[in-house]
Amino acid sequence: MNCNSLVVKENSLIQATYNLTLVEQRLLLLAIIVIREHTHKNELDYIAFDKPIRVFAEDYIKQFDISSRSTAYEGLKDACKALFARQFSYQEKRGKGVANITSRWVSDVAYIDNEAVVELTFSRVVIPLITELEKNLTSYEIKQVSQLTSGYALRLYEVLVAWKSQPKTPKMELNEFKSRLGLSPYQYPRMDNFKRIVVSPAIEQINKHTDITVELKQYKEGRRVAGFWFTIKQKKKKTTIAKNRDPNTMDWINNKTENEVNALNPKQLARAVNSKKFISDYAHLVMPQNPANSSSSAWITHMATWLKKDPSKFTKRPMKEYLDDEQADRF
Repeated sequence: MNCNSLVVKENSLIQATYNLTLVEQRLLLLAIIVIREHTHKNELDYIAFDKPIRVFAEDYIKQFDISSRSTAYEGLKDACKALFARQFSYQEKRGKGVANITSRWVSDVAYIDNEAVVELTFSRVVIPLITELEKNLTSYEIKQVSQLTSGYALRLYEVLVAWKSQPKTPKMELNEFKSRLGLSPYQYPRMDNFKRIVVSPAIEQINKHTDITVELKQYKEGRRVAGFWFTIKQKKKKTTIAKNRDPNTMDWINNKTENEVNALNPKQLARAVNSKKFISDYAHLVMPQNPANSSSSAWITHMATWLKKDPSKFTKRPMKEYLDDEQADRF
């Protein structure tokens, strides 16, 4: 699974009320990416015939940098046990009125021990909210939330990123804001505890690990804090190649020249992508079910094409190091 894969949700789902653990949120994000990949490939049996999608524990471990495999396996097992009962509520326009809808996330979910894989089927209501390319969508690269270790931080990021093109969010009444984070109005009744335990740590993680910087603002009714709004700033992307730089000059950040990949002939490309170091560095980019994993020739064809098309994704080592490395066993 590519770390740049987009998570896409209809805005009514972004604004929905629900309570999920961090592992459950992460699992659903990966599942959304998988089902959208199937949809883009016109593999519509996952939608039309409720075919279960598969999320591999290995993808979960790599995407979220989980250090303990046993912890990841147990966390996914627990998430599967709880996810079937999880519900969410949202609003939808119906004629002249507004429908208040409550639904489950999944119609079935299972963890397969010997394969370390989750199989789940999204509920009928969820499917159009994550697959249809309508105008009211929020999307972000999953890498933006991969390092968030707080469920509140992940949920708050989703709420705020829907407004990242604006300098600030609308005002959110206190109980509405709590419900967005999966809390009841009666949890954390003291404002200082609510900020210290929930809001401030979430903002700190968002500012440190994602592509936006946010600042909390509050408004009052009398002496009581009635709610919040946020200012949002998009972080500037780091530029690794200076303008007007000689393309043959070494890029010390990527440790390779800009023309290095283009200088390789097809035989050299095949040798580079079949080296043990290359496979070790980039195998995580290819999902287990990808045909590239079916044989060495399929892997070489897939990765050589990808490398030639987008060399910026393969910058861990100079190409020469892969060319000089031992070749992987063919299969």
